[in-house]
Amino acid sequence: MQFEKTPGWLDWYTGPSKPKFQVPAGAVDAHCHVFGPGAEFPYATERKYTPCDASKHQLYALRDHLGFARNVVVQATCHGADNRAMVDALVNSGGKARGVATVKRSVTDEEIQAMHDAGVRGVRFNFVKRLVDFTPKDELMEIASRIAKWGWHVVIYFEAVDLPELWDFFTALPTTVVVDHMGRPDVSLPVDGPQFALFQKFMREHHNVWSKVSCPERLSVTGPKALNSEQNAYQDVIPFAKRIVEEFPDRVLWGTDWPHPNLKDHMPDDGLLVDFIPHIATTPELQRKLLVDNPMRLYWPEENN
Repeated sequence: MQFEKTPGWLDWYTGPSKPKFQVPAGAVDAHCHVFGPGAEFPYATERKYTPCDASKHQLYALRDHLGFARNVVVQATCHGADNRAMVDALVNSGGKARGVATVKRSVTDEEIQAMHDAGVRGVRFNFVKRLVDFTPKDELMEIASRIAKWGWHVVIYFEAVDLPELWDFFTALPTTVVVDHMGRPDVSLPVDGPQFALFQKFMREHHNVWSKVSCPERLSVTGPKALNSEQNAYQDVIPFAKRIVEEFPDRVLWGTDWPHPNLKDHMPDDGLLVDFIPHIATTPELQRKLLVDNPMRLYWPEENN
């Protein structure tokens, strides 16, 4: 099947630099995706965008180039609730990948078990209206209650302005809850302002809530961009991510977000994205927690006993 990319789509950066920051041994890229390839794993008819192909082979080549040991492959919205491409990436990872699925209420226990056996350890609920159609909260709560029996967690993707209206739903979830990209704060607002303070309160009062401190390229307003050997990229995001890493060092994760779906402004050099890490996790101990200890505890707990 042939798919035509969304007009203006930015393909992922080819030939990324070798990071100057050497990640600790066993580091996990805890947020990345695969797209298709569309000829093998068709994109969902209800998708809001059509991406470039980005295969498991390309993802794992990038992992090795950047110095990571493992990946967490998150189901991309362009595939809807058809998790075959993501599961195929896990099955062909040699045990070096875990996954986060998108499921519907109709999913059977047998399907959940099969995904679990393949390495899936969570489901993603997306509340970003431009990316997905609304799913009733009672359906999502039913899914969360069911997957909790497998020890899975719920990943939530939302924008900071929507946290007040989603608060009661999020705090009722019966699992570990992982927030994508710090809940997409508006980094043009003060780090000490009420919007980000509410997110900190969310994490402070609910110890089952974790956060990915990823995607500065999505959040940054003033840059500079992770291009052209820039070693101080996305400075406007640093205070936000650094604060979450330092206050909640045992509940943070980091990932590349490769192949960076729906970026409109620029496509970052993934090597330079890795060089962002020591700006937000400033000590070897914090770096190890962020990149090794925390993702291993969440996704490979059987190796942490």
